[in-house]
Amino acid sequence: MKEENKGASKNKWSRIFRKKWFFPAVYLTIAAVLLSVVVWYQNMDNQVPDAQEENGEYIPSHDQEAEPVLDQQEVIQMPVTNQEEAEIVTKFYDPDAEQEELEKALILYNNKYYQSDGVDIASANGETFDVVAALSGTIQEVKKDPLLGNVVILSHENEVMTYYASLEEVSVKKGAEVKQGDKLGTAGKNVFGKDSGTHVYFELRKDGNKVNPEAFFNQPVSALHSITEEASEEAESTEDAENSADEEGKQEENEQVDDTSEEQPKEDENNEEDSGSDVNDEQKQNEQDSDATSDASESA
Repeated sequence: MKEENKGASKNKWSRIFRKKWFFPAVYLTIAAVLLSVVVWYQNMDNQVPDAQEENGEYIPSHDQEAEPVLDQQEVIQMPVTNQEEAEIVTKFYDPDAEQEELEKALILYNNKYYQSDGVDIASANGETFDVVAALSGTIQEVKKDPLLGNVVILSHENEVMTYYASLEEVSVKKGAEVKQGDKLGTAGKNVFGKDSGTHVYFELRKDGNKVNPEAFFNQPVSALHSITEEASEEAESTEDAENSADEEGKQEENEQVDDTSEEQPKEDENNEEDSGSDVNDEQKQNEQDSDATSDASESA
């Protein structure tokens, strides 16, 4: 009996296998299962960032292209090829600096001392060296100055400007686009900073404000935004002080006007009293004269 049952079950499966729809049905079933798994996986992948955002964190999925940070934000570099062999011989004049720093920020020219608006950078061996762009930008101006020597001015994004002076040779022209580290020229000597020897004078400005380059070397450009905020705060405080001074001046003027207006009626009253007394004196004098005349006529 068992053998007969086994044979009958085998005959059933063999008849099913012979059906034309069997294998397509199997393929469709497997495809449907695989498609369901793929759809489920995609839905799970889309739900992961939402859960991370709820926890205050977000990790981008693998299909998102991450942009390099260095491409977005440049770091301000010293305008030399080898920073280890460079030294700052003249510092930026900062009124809040120590006395020793202030002395190093003074330039002697024509028997007078001038405050340095930038830094003088020289090599340790005193020889000339290549001067490079501290930031990527556009050559705004190239000129020859009788005191500073050859000068190259670069403009950058976010209202940032860099100045390079005391150049012996210039390798760029006005309007050219340069990248950070591109050669601008070579260091030389000039009349104004002759005590610094062979050097490059470097100046950094943000929104027209001169800043200490040494404080921002190896710092991102975004660090210069604090200069703009401080300048705007100082301008607001100065404006508030001027407005308060104007208001105080107006109040003093108004008080003086009030005092003058109060004194004026008193003077008018005094004048009226004086004029009244004068009139009374004249009337009395006239009466005395008339009495004297009448007496004289009677005696006659």
